[in-house]
Amino acid sequence: MTTFASGTDTLTRDALTVLQPGFTGTTAPDWVLRRLGEGLASVGLFGRNIASPEQLAALTAQLRAERDDVLVAVDEEGGDVTRLEVRTGSSFPGNHALGAVDDVELTREVAHELGRRLARCGVNLNWAPSADVNSNPANPVIGVRSFGADPRLVARHTAAYVTGLQSAGVAACTKHFPGHGDTAVDSHHALPRIDAEASVLRERDLTPFRAAIAAGTRAVMSAHILVPALDPDRPATLSRPVLTDLLRGELGYDGLIVTDGMEMRAIAGTYGIERGSVLAIAAGADAICVGGGLADDETVRRLRDALVTAVRSGELAEERLAEAAERVRALARWAASAATESAAGPPAAGSDIGLLAARRALKVTGADGFTPLTEPPYVAALTPVANIAVGDETPWGVAAELFRLLPGTETGSFAGDTAGAAALEAAGRRRIVAVVRDEHRHPWMAGALDTLLAERPDTIVVEMGVPQAAPRGALHIATHGAARVCGRAAAEVIAGA
Repeated sequence: MTTFASGTDTLTRDALTVLQPGFTGTTAPDWVLRRLGEGLASVGLFGRNIASPEQLAALTAQLRAERDDVLVAVDEEGGDVTRLEVRTGSSFPGNHALGAVDDVELTREVAHELGRRLARCGVNLNWAPSADVNSNPANPVIGVRSFGADPRLVARHTAAYVTGLQSAGVAACTKHFPGHGDTAVDSHHALPRIDAEASVLRERDLTPFRAAIAAGTRAVMSAHILVPALDPDRPATLSRPVLTDLLRGELGYDGLIVTDGMEMRAIAGTYGIERGSVLAIAAGADAICVGGGLADDETVRRLRDALVTAVRSGELAEERLAEAAERVRALARWAASAATESAAGPPAAGSDIGLLAARRALKVTGADGFTPLTEPPYVAALTPVANIAVGDETPWGVAAELFRLLPGTETGSFAGDTAGAAALEAAGRRRIVAVVRDEHRHPWMAGALDTLLAERPDTIVVEMGVPQAAPRGALHIATHGAARVCGRAAAEVIAGA
């Protein structure tokens, strides 16, 4: 590929403007600052970039010293997917917990407080909320990131989340269009396919996106999924029928369309990120998210040059690239003017709103005959492989919170066919608290619980995923998520706190 000079011509600037790259480190590298001067308008931050609120505020100030209207995006859903609290677990329950409570005002307050914290750190675009209807219980990547399986419930909470987040001056990015809920494949690893009829998709999956658009969502993120009823040839991110005809035309959406991470295997492993980026912009996307795994200047240069080459060869209309770049700038203008007093001021709903929501989300079975623990238990965490969106660096479970309430609590992590026997041996005669995550998706986990309960029927079970399996154990607590506050709420019940 031809390499173009990093000049200030309109075409080159537009090609840079539509990119949303990531980078490594807790300060901005020189190449990022240089590219901001050349036209780059957005950056994406991940857990690797965030050490503390103070450090994050200093980082965003460094970026704005180079370009005062830069869009600083982060993937902060709350719940299982957190970047602000990647090493401690989130102070907010995720969508599934909020859907279980089904109080739209609570959802709005949680989203506002989350947005307020982002705004105070200088973040002005959040790749959230997930508007996916979790209609497939086997879904390996959405699960508790969804408000639920009922399209109308998901719709009303998506709208409340968008309203709350944007009232704090942070743009919402509703995802993953046209809906990632009915998949059994994680698009981080391969290209999922949804074979539902178009009528089902419109009634089920599109309902929350209509609500988000009506609520004024400033951005929508596309999904790397193949939906033959909408486009038999290309995944949604690269599909003009999906992004332009459906999202723009039929649904009347005129805000920013952002792609999901282009380095995900669903795109990188099929089209490649350069070709994929050109096709995405041609299909109607306005911003190319890349940087979860590819976070360097070489990637930015390659994508910029691919877009410029596509325009010069006639494959990509210059007007389409210019339109995309203008939508990015329009969102940057909105975000720069939306630093409201409510975002910087004291929390309207109280800083403990996340814990209050987590407590309300608990579903407790067997409490009538349960006596709270007074002695430290053994916490057996039956641990599945974390999906990439969540990551394996964010702690989860109830052990840390139980230790705080019952000092001396011990814990171990177990997986596989021998997990139950190994947990029994490790626990000895201590009371067992078994913590699971999506028992219904993992036969080995269900088998481990069978083993534990056969030998120790007084075992307490805490389900921190989607509670599809029947409740069992001396006490069963469904938290509807694995955020730190969900663990704390469960620990309070176990210890009678």
